[in-house]
Amino acid sequence: MRPKLILGPLLRYAGETDATIWVETDAPCAVEVTANGLPDGLPNGLPNGPQHRSPTFTVEGHHYALVRLTGLRPASLYEYSVKLDGATVWPEENAGFPPSTIKTTGSDGELVLAYGSCRVAVPHEPPYTLERGTVRRGGLDGRRFERDALFALAHEIKDSPRDTWPDALLMLGDQIYADEPSPGALEFIKSRRDPEHPPGVADFEEYTRLYHEAWGHPTMRWLLSTIPSAMIFDDHDVHDDWNTSKAWVEKMRDEPWWEERIVGAFSSYWIYQHLGNLSPGELEDSDLYRRILRSDDATRVLREFAYQADRQVEGTRWSYHRDFGNVRLIVADSRAGRILTPGKRSMLDAREWEWLREKVTGDFDHLLFGTSMPFLLSPGFHHLEAASEAICDGALGRPAARFGEFLRQHVDLEHWPAFHASFNALASLLHSVAAGERSEGEAPASVVVLSGDVHHGYLARATFANGTHNPVYQAVGSPLRNPLGTPERLFMRAGWSWPVERFGRWLSRLSGVTDPRVRWRLVHRFPWFDNHISTLRLSKRRAVLKVEKTTPETAGEPHLERILEKRLS
Repeated sequence: MRPKLILGPLLRYAGETDATIWVETDAPCAVEVTANGLPDGLPNGLPNGPQHRSPTFTVEGHHYALVRLTGLRPASLYEYSVKLDGATVWPEENAGFPPSTIKTTGSDGELVLAYGSCRVAVPHEPPYTLERGTVRRGGLDGRRFERDALFALAHEIKDSPRDTWPDALLMLGDQIYADEPSPGALEFIKSRRDPEHPPGVADFEEYTRLYHEAWGHPTMRWLLSTIPSAMIFDDHDVHDDWNTSKAWVEKMRDEPWWEERIVGAFSSYWIYQHLGNLSPGELEDSDLYRRILRSDDATRVLREFAYQADRQVEGTRWSYHRDFGNVRLIVADSRAGRILTPGKRSMLDAREWEWLREKVTGDFDHLLFGTSMPFLLSPGFHHLEAASEAICDGALGRPAARFGEFLRQHVDLEHWPAFHASFNALASLLHSVAAGERSEGEAPASVVVLSGDVHHGYLARATFANGTHNPVYQAVGSPLRNPLGTPERLFMRAGWSWPVERFGRWLSRLSGVTDPRVRWRLVHRFPWFDNHISTLRLSKRRAVLKVEKTTPETAGEPHLERILEKRLS
């Protein structure tokens, strides 16, 4: 039987002269990408020269390939197809979508970047598309999630001119919900075991089902086949509140099911998300990738890596960067790389901080900094989280420290402010680049921090002490599809209120935490809580942010309505 395409193709990286395309197949085979104008290719073995064919590699009985295309022309558009062992499997017949394309970057300084986070993979039909409802026992089944913003984006662009489409898509965490499996994945889990023991997914095989649910719908397959994507994980990609504290990690490692869960999480994340984040140059330098390509079955190689990545955080870097002409995007891991030792907490280990400082340069028209968790929360919650870290470290005594750890785990007090030294270090870094201290010439016209996680969106402008600087913004886009209920919305909105800010600052000072050397305020009246997607349009020294929410079910085909359009520089 001929091999079949199970998932993909996903267009992951697209530079000036090269690109990568990811696929999953149902059997070992040779994967080839063909397009008019592509040079003759060589099998992917990472030698120099044109390449657009690759054999699959095998992990846990699943088969994958990342095909590298080289010799492309800058600022060009290629329609492409995918062959398995010489037989064309993509595009699919009668799919009803435009051809899948690769658009290479140019030197014109223009970039349209769409971004968002927190996307539950449930059906795109009623009742899931109706207004939000009550969670029923048994996970996500029965809950209403309204329209999917990413799904709506695909419908918006498929009938629009190609030059109006986003140039890239940034997924800022929680692409899958391992602790709350989608209905389809839950049915598969029930065929294997009792889904309550352990709760959520148990291993690599069950993780693969989550990715199939998230990316397998024909509309999503087409969107991801034609818009280059960059990704980073957050807690739900592994487990709710993952790596909140050292005490949390120790408690989870005592669970008999945790080791298989975390190994499956890291292994699947490396395959489905991280591998495609890497540039062709980084792929050539990856010893792990070379070992996997050379293995008849890479299961053991990847499992050993996954276990080490969990147990020895230092030395494993999930952060990466991409350059789009005169725009640099840096995506920092704010989950897996944490140092959790009380009194020495850090979002990143020392080697990763060194890498970050090297990549944060002002020699671009715009600097974008992606991190799944917001750098700038509402001022009220910022001060409360900063206080919670000090309290956990004993600032108010041992009984308060125990209570502080309880709150840290149960109220999600684990964002950047709860790693206060890291917050200050990042603030200093962003200020230095916006002030021109890290530029040979003019400072970037804008520095924008892109984040998700908190299930509401907002745009805040930051002002640093000690001198003037170009604009610095925090732009949060969450959720793509997972809206909060009314009580949670009121709670989140309260964080921007003066009484909560005042109380948080009082508690923070009582705990011995100094005020941050940066202040920030919303540039609009209230945060938004609808499913939405944000688009940043950068053209030379100009930056414009547009935020769009999904239309209600009664509006027919899913569409997007504008919430905000704001010029940033």
